[in-house]
Amino acid sequence: MGKFLNFKNLHLILSILIVIPVAFAYGLFPEQVLPTLFDFTVETVDLKNVFRAIMCLYLVIAFVWILGLVRPEYWSTATITNIAFMAGLGIGRVLSLFWDGLPSTPFLVGIFGELTLAVLGFYQLRK
Repeated sequence: MGKFLNFKNLHLILSILIVIPVAFAYGLFPEQVLPTLFDFTVETVDLKNVFRAIMCLYLVIAFVWILGLVRPEYWSTATITNIAFMAGLGIGRVLSLFWDGLPSTPFLVGIFGELTLAVLGFYQLRK
């Protein structure tokens, strides 16, 4: 495990450590977990379905990042998907700032974290 712990992999390691718990928070018990974190309830089967799909999407993308850590030939692919994932989330949240107004603190922290990880990944890719 020690060979993975270097600055080159920092964006992937941090993303994995954040995205996997978030995936489970969104998908395992969305009707219980999400109302405690956010200002909405999850009551319909359709909404539970959406959050469970998001959970699996997050887990699969995290698997790509893990693959990039353990198989050097996949590092670039993992980094590109990490940049796209984090930049997509961050840009979407910035757009929401303009369209919808100021979100709660967890979402503001998310904007900063996602855009920081995207920039860090881009920096690592360009090295």
